[in-house]
Amino acid sequence: MDTTLRDGEQTTGVSFNATEKLNIARILLEEVKVDRIEVASARVSEGEFQAVRKIVEWADSHQYLDKVEILGFIDGKLSLDWIQTAGGKVVNLLSKGSLKHAREQLRKTPGEHLADIRQSIRYASKQGIRVNLYLEDWSNGMIHSRDYVFYMMDGLIEEEIDRFMLPDTLGILNQEQTYEFCRIMLEKYPGIHMDFHAHNDYDLAVANVFAAVRAGISGVHTTVNGLGERAGNVPLSSVVGILNDHLKVENGVDESKLIRISRLVESFSGVRVSANKPLIGANVFTQTCGVHADGDSKNNLYYNDLLPERFGRVRKYALGKTSGKANIKKNLEELGLDLDSDTMRKVTERVIDLGDRKEDVTTEDLPYIISDVLEEVEANQPIRIRSYSLTLSNGLRPMANICLEINGHCYEENAVGDGQYDAFMKAIWKVYKKLNKERPILTDYEVTIPPGGKTDALVATVITWNFKGREFKTRGLQADQTEAAIKATEKMLNIIERNHF
Repeated sequence: MDTTLRDGEQTTGVSFNATEKLNIARILLEEVKVDRIEVASARVSEGEFQAVRKIVEWADSHQYLDKVEILGFIDGKLSLDWIQTAGGKVVNLLSKGSLKHAREQLRKTPGEHLADIRQSIRYASKQGIRVNLYLEDWSNGMIHSRDYVFYMMDGLIEEEIDRFMLPDTLGILNQEQTYEFCRIMLEKYPGIHMDFHAHNDYDLAVANVFAAVRAGISGVHTTVNGLGERAGNVPLSSVVGILNDHLKVENGVDESKLIRISRLVESFSGVRVSANKPLIGANVFTQTCGVHADGDSKNNLYYNDLLPERFGRVRKYALGKTSGKANIKKNLEELGLDLDSDTMRKVTERVIDLGDRKEDVTTEDLPYIISDVLEEVEANQPIRIRSYSLTLSNGLRPMANICLEINGHCYEENAVGDGQYDAFMKAIWKVYKKLNKERPILTDYEVTIPPGGKTDALVATVITWNFKGREFKTRGLQADQTEAAIKATEKMLNIIERNHF
């Protein structure tokens, strides 16, 4: 069960609007094919209500309604009426799984809390709503008040509850405790469907899910990209990886769609995925060491079961100071280029030198490096941004005037836009439209400013483009962010013009 749209939205600064929630829900169920999704908390806001209505209407028309779950509270009829009005058919009731929570947060005795839960379950049944039950803070309950946990379970197993859900709410467990506690629950209450809900405060969420599944747990809760409160929840992608490769547990998730949902949630949430995040990070299928690239050319010596093609990715070979000829050769093959041994040596030296200076080198930079070492830069750059003027005025839209040289001919254009760079790009595309030239789609724009707040610091702008289904990046470095972007754009135009994409 994926709870990106409920628990994931508790990430600091993250709030999905109704349209974003619907799109995430649709892709999770239709493409990624998770079994269930938790989409909201009852009674949070009018916006949350409208989002649930949208998701429920879509799910009902596509036979997914029983897979859509909503968090509800033990508050008499309030949460259940909210869910029923929104059209929901499954509630995940939040009860207390530790004595401390029942006494100090609810100020209830175990008997009083149990009576309240029973009342909510029976009212849900009358409303035609199926019930799953969270035992919040269950992990602390098993450590400090196990008799309370058993008292609650004994009092509820005869009620109409589809699933008991066991959260490590504060992310305190390790894998040995998780295995032990899940086994105790399963042996004491055989035949009961139990889910495990992991948080990642000690960076043990994936290990704890591994232990819970080995113990025999029936379901696990995840979030896309590991979103969630504090250190987040267990990432969907990591769980799918260990289920498929280590535990050999059958599941219906389409792992080739994990990168698609990851990028979508990254865009909507504004929380970037770290480059080294397992399975979905930008660097995961990238070899940097030249020895590894050489080994990959010799019967795939550095491959493991995590083949990038499984996840809709391709293997890359990074360029930097640890690059050897093998890394560079792999990148040249991607570009369809072949070099003699002397040129290869010079290019390798230049890449290593750039790496020593902490400059990023991409596959798309190689033609420029080759041209540079061969002292043929001028002859091999068919497109140049000869001049440009950008204006920014209070109360007026930004404007750009450009002079673009293509194969020796200069073209002048101007345009207005929503920002200086937007105006600049619109002027460029005016030229391309006149010449009937194809253009790429800008898919990501990332600006990196060194820490320290220095106004004269160099700014790196990395832009991701998609041209004819092929994705590539270009980078510009300047003191001004827009000028850095223009440099990156000039690189992109030449890459496409020379078919080095």
